[in-house]
Amino acid sequence: MSALLDAPLEAASVRNPSAHLRTTMAAVRVSFTWFGVRKSLTPAQKALAAESFGAEGEYLSAGKKLIDTKHPAFRAVTAIRGRVQSVWKGMTLPFPEPGIRLVRRDQVERFDSLMTDLRAELADEVANLDAHFAELKATARNRLGRLFNSDDYPESLLGLFGVEWEFPAVEPPSYLQQLSPELYEQERQRIAGRFDEAVRLAEQAFAEELSKLVAHLTERLSGAEDGKPKVFRDSAINNLSEFFDRFRTLNVRSNEDLDNLVAQAQRVVRGVAPQTLRDDGSVRERVTKQLSAVQASLDGLMVDRPRRRIIRNDGGEV
Repeated sequence: MSALLDAPLEAASVRNPSAHLRTTMAAVRVSFTWFGVRKSLTPAQKALAAESFGAEGEYLSAGKKLIDTKHPAFRAVTAIRGRVQSVWKGMTLPFPEPGIRLVRRDQVERFDSLMTDLRAELADEVANLDAHFAELKATARNRLGRLFNSDDYPESLLGLFGVEWEFPAVEPPSYLQQLSPELYEQERQRIAGRFDEAVRLAEQAFAEELSKLVAHLTERLSGAEDGKPKVFRDSAINNLSEFFDRFRTLNVRSNEDLDNLVAQAQRVVRGVAPQTLRDDGSVRERVTKQLSAVQASLDGLMVDRPRRRIIRNDGGEV
């Protein structure tokens, strides 16, 4: 595992984490175009369905699935969407505006390259799905019976699945300073508040993710099933390693307590192989005990979080 908290930050960044975010991060928005595979029944169809239950159609909510979402070609398409979301969230921090997250400016080109590759893979998988479209419609015709309506289906699925990303500006526009200094200052303070909130959201996300990972590993290591140690996958350790790398890359050092707990958790599992935990009861017991202490401290940190103060860029506190 890589060393944690070994890259020094400027004193100003340590004191003003929200200012550090504003100067080192860029906003990024990801959006999808996605063909809807479900469709509501018409009022007449709902009324017909309700009759079998002695109900009134207007009190019934019902829909139909247009294609088999378990088909391998469709699953391949949705898998790409999952990978896009994984890259987006894995390389970014939350931001208090729907659909926007923060990516490090020195990682923008890498992010764009990864997303471009994924978009190309998505196009390939959609082309494969379209090649099976006639088959999928034939299956739907058989399974939907009288509910099947050919008008529900497009001629082709090409162009109906897609992913786009952009880097919107989140700072107040410079022209506003000339037009109305008062409005510009209001916008500056509003944006400053959003970055203060982004710091809090980042802390919360990191603390909750670490707590979930530690709790899962501790639960797998403690106790037994049928007189044998519980089974756990290598991913229980690997996911922690990935978390430590991401924390080191994206952390803005706004919470010393959280930094210390992450470092403590990393020390506990550093150099411990999954197979060792399976084979060596003493190592398993030691790791379980130490991770339980980390979990207890995390629980306390998350309870106390609302009382923490964030030092703002202008020296004020919130």
